[in-house]
Amino acid sequence: MKDYQLPSEFKLSRSNILYIEDKSNGVDGEAHVGRVYFSKSGKTLYYRGLRFQSLKGSGFKANYFETKSGDHYWISGPRKDQNNRLYGGNQGVLIDADVENEYQQTINA
Repeated sequence: MKDYQLPSEFKLSRSNILYIEDKSNGVDGEAHVGRVYFSKSGKTLYYRGLRFQSLKGSGFKANYFETKSGDHYWISGPRKDQNNRLYGGNQGVLIDADVENEYQQTINA
């Protein structure tokens, strides 16, 4: 996996482990659990070199869009029961290596 670097102004930005699913090709897209960084205002999210902004309720099965491509995504907190996908449970969801231990602690708490 490529090591993505945040712009220097985001080094101290707050972050959280979130579920991120690409909805650009339908309801079952590529899905990850990983560390997402927030802008100072909290209105922009950053994950693996991508920048997201809210669809403000206008998306279909999506709540954010990627600012360069316009692709739609579902981004939310990971569920303790691990059934993060809207349809299909947790099959095929990849857990980023840098958050795996923290994620396991979160879902097992």
